[in-house]
Amino acid sequence: MRPQGDWPRGTVIRLPHRSRALENNPWDDPVERELAVYLPPGYSESGTPYIALWDLAAFTNSGPGHLNWRNQGENLPQRLDRLIGEGSMAPVVVAIPDCYTSLGGNQYVNSVSVGAYSDYLNDELVPLLGEQVNAVAERRGRGVFGKSSGGYGALYQAMTRPDNWGAAASHAGDMGFELLFRGEFPTACSVLAPFKGDHLSFIRAFWGKNRPSGRDFTALMVLAMAASYDADPDRPDRIRLPFDLHTCELDAARWQAWLAWDPLALLEEHADALAGLSGLYIDVGMYDQY
Repeated sequence: MRPQGDWPRGTVIRLPHRSRALENNPWDDPVERELAVYLPPGYSESGTPYIALWDLAAFTNSGPGHLNWRNQGENLPQRLDRLIGEGSMAPVVVAIPDCYTSLGGNQYVNSVSVGAYSDYLNDELVPLLGEQVNAVAERRGRGVFGKSSGGYGALYQAMTRPDNWGAAASHAGDMGFELLFRGEFPTACSVLAPFKGDHLSFIRAFWGKNRPSGRDFTALMVLAMAASYDADPDRPDRIRLPFDLHTCELDAARWQAWLAWDPLALLEEHADALAGLSGLYIDVGMYDQY
C-alpha cells in the first residue's frame, strides 16, 4: 500500500443544493447535487480568506470520482494534503463540482442538448462557495483547472467568463479538433450505424452493459461532443452527427459548427480574456492525441 505521509490532513465538506440552471435538462439528470469542498489543514472561518481552486473532471469521470480511494496513487484530497504538507503549495480551498451527465461527462458549456453547465458553474456554484466557505471573493483569488474535457472546460470558462476567473490550468485539454476528433469518427460510425440514427437506443444499450467496450466509449464520446458543440433541438435526442452514418462522409457544415468551439478558434475572439489572467498554464503528454 502506498505510504501515507505524516503531514496534517485537510477535510472535505459537502454543500447540498438544488440547481435552477439544470432544471428541465433534456436527460432528466439530477438537479439536486452536492458541491464537495476540500478545506486545508488549519482552515479558519475567521482568518484571511483562502484562494479557491476549482477542479473540473475529465470525460467519463466526475467530481465525486476524484474523492474515491485509489489502490495506486493518490486521490485529490490526499494529493493536496501532501503538496501542502511538503510546502510545495500554499493552503487553498478546492471546489470539486459534480457535473456528470447521462452522456458520460461534460464539456462545461451551455447546450440545449446537455444542460446549462456553464451557468450552473459560474452563476450558482461560485456564489454558493462564497456564501459557505472563507474564500477570496474577487476573481483574482479564483482559479480553474482540469484534465482532458476538464482542461477544455477550464480554458472555456477563462475565455468566456473572465468576470469569474483569475487563473486557469488546462492539462491535455481538448483543442485542435481536426486532429483530436476526426480520427474517432470511423469507429463511432461503425458502432452507431446499426442503430440507424436512433441514438437514444444506443445510449440505453450502453448503460445496460456491465462492461462497455472501448469502441462503445468512443461512440458515446462522439455523441456527447455533438450534443455539446452542435445541438439539434428538433430531434428527440437533440443530437446530430457531423458525418453520414452509412459512409462516414464528413458533413462540412456540421463540422464547422464543431470547429467554432475549438479553443484555437475561440482564441480569436477571447485572447484578451486569457491575457488578463494572472496565471495560465497549458500542458500535454508527449504522446497524447490532444
